[in-house]
Amino acid sequence: MEAKRWIDVDESAAEMLARVSTERPFLLLPPLHRLPLRVGNVVELVGPSPSSKTLILIQAAISCILPKEWNGAHYGGLERPVMFIDLDCRFDISCLSKMLKQRMMEATGSIVERNQEQDNVDTQSCHKIRKSHIAYDVELYALCMRRFLYVRCYDSFEFLATLKTLYHQLNEVKEEQRSSVYLLMIDSIGAFHWIERALTLSLSRNTNRKSFSLQSISETVVQEMKKLLLVHPMLVIATKTTNLGERYSANEVQRNFFFPDTPDYRNVASTTHKLPYREYMPSVWQSFITHRILVRASADDNLTTRHHQNCPVYISEWLLPQLNVLDKFIVKDGFIFIVL
Repeated sequence: MEAKRWIDVDESAAEMLARVSTERPFLLLPPLHRLPLRVGNVVELVGPSPSSKTLILIQAAISCILPKEWNGAHYGGLERPVMFIDLDCRFDISCLSKMLKQRMMEATGSIVERNQEQDNVDTQSCHKIRKSHIAYDVELYALCMRRFLYVRCYDSFEFLATLKTLYHQLNEVKEEQRSSVYLLMIDSIGAFHWIERALTLSLSRNTNRKSFSLQSISETVVQEMKKLLLVHPMLVIATKTTNLGERYSANEVQRNFFFPDTPDYRNVASTTHKLPYREYMPSVWQSFITHRILVRASADDNLTTRHHQNCPVYISEWLLPQLNVLDKFIVKDGFIFIVL
């Protein structure tokens, strides 16, 4: 009887296609467009500062909070809330506001062309987004901004407290907005690493209190995030700042950076995978990552064309999974454009 119930059809082909179309992975804009990212994936954007990592987060957030359509205009968004956890404590909400307004006016075709003098201005910063005298939809703007949820943490303990209480906050958001949070963004995950590392070294000389160790904090962060994703499935995108240099193998990185008395040192996985930077995050975080993208400034000169003048060029490279393709992109007016 159980086998027959399992074999019996419980939906038609039309119902199946409708379900798949609503559950299909949300395809983000460049440079996150190479692979379909689903809820449950944990994406790490790694690169030096500056390399437009936060702007990539903002662009992805805008794509999520905008509706697919509104008053006859096509925006192509997901109309879902976003949770942004700021560990770097440098996020500028006005940058999000300007980029959102710009995206809305682009969708409705209400952008006024700039004159030649404005075109010559370096617009890599979101503070230099072009101005327009055409009004945007104020009601839609307010709805989108309410879907953007912002939390700022000043140390690891505030971050842990946020993760432990986020379950209740997400439930409230779901009841209030009748839609669950789709994107969980963390900027930047390694913000407190070196402080905790120094604290761990200091405590190791005086006490054996594990609760304050770098390893235990990282393990708790990952554990809380895993529990949260089980109850509230979300797509996680986290940025991480690093310095580029020679290529290092993953096991060499861990030998150099983890303490001999930690599980990370004893349980180093044997791998020959080469990284273009020296990894510093504990292996418990590294194993939690499902996708990793490296973004960096290109060695090429600034791009100068008819439409894009003096724009810095960046390169994005998929490290996990490893794709044999490099995408070049520029940042102009707060938007990211792929360079063909």
